[in-house]
Amino acid sequence: MAVAILSMACGAWIGLVRIGWTLPLPGSSGIAAHGPFMVCGFLGTLIGVERAIALGSRWAYAAPALVASGALVLDLPAGPAGPLLITAGSGVLVVVFAVLVRRQPALYMVTMASGAAAWTTGNALWLAGEPLFRVVYWWIAFLVLTIAGERLELNRVLAPTPGVRVLFGVAAGIVLAGVIVSAGLPRAGVHVTGAGLLALALWLFRYDVARLTVRQHGLTRYMAVLLLIGYGWLGFAGAVALVTDVTVPGLVYDAALHAFFLGFVMSMVFAHAPVVFPAVLRRPLPFHPRFYLHAGVLHVSVFVRVAGDLVAGLESWRPWGGLLNAAALVMFVVNVAASIISARPRA
Repeated sequence: MAVAILSMACGAWIGLVRIGWTLPLPGSSGIAAHGPFMVCGFLGTLIGVERAIALGSRWAYAAPALVASGALVLDLPAGPAGPLLITAGSGVLVVVFAVLVRRQPALYMVTMASGAAAWTTGNALWLAGEPLFRVVYWWIAFLVLTIAGERLELNRVLAPTPGVRVLFGVAAGIVLAGVIVSAGLPRAGVHVTGAGLLALALWLFRYDVARLTVRQHGLTRYMAVLLLIGYGWLGFAGAVALVTDVTVPGLVYDAALHAFFLGFVMSMVFAHAPVVFPAVLRRPLPFHPRFYLHAGVLHVSVFVRVAGDLVAGLESWRPWGGLLNAAALVMFVVNVAASIISARPRA
């Protein structure tokens, strides 16, 4: 977990350099390490720890341990050691999911397992020298299928009909088909992936339990608000990928990726932190209304950044949006740490 938070800090720092802020850039990997730190070092490690706890076997911790080790050497002149360790860790995560699927062969578990397989495939392509702007769509599939699978699992409380589950499976299948097609036909594959992301966003808006829990109070409402806003950013990212050419880096590419990774994925992290972190850290994390502060700054920052990317005359907004992105992450860590420290130990 410490390495995961450190990876997030490194990724955010490099992101500020990428977007135009004049800051020192330590290490040997340069600005290219921004994505690997955020997706693999932070999110990959966190998901690996969560799944190892779910499985309950010591060997499963090899997945986050290898990924975290790879993140630690990304900024060192260690050649391919970082990508190699991260690829190995993601491969162990696939084995973890294989065991979980055997125990519980449900659609949501198969969906998350497919996400882990997509991550491993993308990491293998990265290790083989594929440019990150091609690899990133495999990483997108990893995160969206993991998150959507978890939401489908919680959707059981609404007793979804077979038709609802079929719609979910079709949307998830479109995402997987898109990233597979992108290996040979990048533009067509990205368009298909965008259609899948948009379809998943619409499914989550319509069928996720958050549409009901948003009417409650406290932590439950906080989580639901962030989930629903995050689904909005997911739909936006999917629509941009569907109707534009985001196969190569540029302003539109930046808007789509950060709408997904920050607007959607980080909103999911912020929403689930009060539930996931206590399970991982074995310490209570009481909800506090100040959590809305870092959540609000996050979504304002994504709006400012996307507007700077897409609206003529607002180009100067981009670096400020990036700075607010980093500020939201710092506020998140501070608020979470403050709540954990101030909580009274309990059985």
